[in-house]
This record gives sequence, structure tokens and C-alpha cells, in this order.
Amino acid sequence: GLLRYRKHHPKSRLSAHGMSDEEEFYVRYYVGHKGKFGHEFLEFEFRPDGLLRYANNSRYKKAMMIRKEVYVGTAVLDEVKRIIELSEIIKENDASWPAPDSVGRQELEVVIANQHISFVTSKIGSLVDVEDSKDPDGLKLFYFLIQDLRCMVFSLVGMHFKIKPI
Repeated sequence: GLLRYRKHHPKSRLSAHGMSDEEEFYVRYYVGHKGKFGHEFLEFEFRPDGLLRYANNSRYKKAMMIRKEVYVGTAVLDEVKRIIELSEIIKENDASWPAPDSVGRQELEVVIANQHISFVTSKIGSLVDVEDSKDPDGLKLFYFLIQDLRCMVFSLVGMHFKIKPI
């Protein structure tokens, strides 16, 4: 995808929010496919310094790529951490999840509590796809976590970049 994570310089000990390297936090989500409209995808990431990067490339009806960047505060990062920790996704393994296919792929990368995890699976159309998989419990955790993170990102981006204030 277009959003890539770059580690802080090795000599830096604290991020902008005062987190030490041991407490570093990072999340990246990607979902996409290549079809008749080209490479269509949604991707977002939360970086340790609070930068939220969002990209949405849909060629449907000749739409253009949307890219947004905004810094979020520690309260937002703490809430994203809380959502991830409560989901217990860290305990999961994607070995039995459906492999990416012609329908598309999803990727989730998380650095939290000294752990770096990465998941890759196919696009999930509905909970029926989850129930029919080899690991419905783990995939269900992933499915609902992704829904929560997407809702949060859409809300943050929508609020920050709203054209007409309420």
C-alpha cells in the first residue's frame, strides 16, 4: 500500500507523546483489490507520534484518490490501544484464515506492548464468510476489531475535514 511505517531513528528514545521505544504503538490497516476500476483500496495508519494517515482509492464513477493526514492526541491513541487490547487480537493467529484471493485482501499490522503482529486474509463480505471459515472465533475477533477501527477512523477524518462546521 501507499502508507508505510518508518522506524524512528535508533538514537531517539522518546516519541512526541513521551512514549519510550519500549511502549511504541503503531497500527496499519489495508483492504483492497485489483479489478475493472484498477487498484481500489482503503488504508489507514496511526503512528507513534499521533499522525493518522488515511487513503481511499476508489475508481468507481471516476472518483479520485482521497488522502488525509491529521495529528490526533494521546486520548485518541489511548482509545485505539484500548480497543485493540480489549479485542484480544494479539492472541490470534491467521494461519487458518482464508488466504487473499481475486476478491481482495486485508492486512492488519499492530505494534503494541512490545509485540509486533501482522495479519493477512481475504476480504470478508459478511459474518456468513466468518462462520464458514476454519477459524470462526479468531476471524470474528478480527472482523469486529476492523469494524471498530474503521468507524473510529471515518469519524475522526469526517469530523476534522468537515467542510461546513455544525
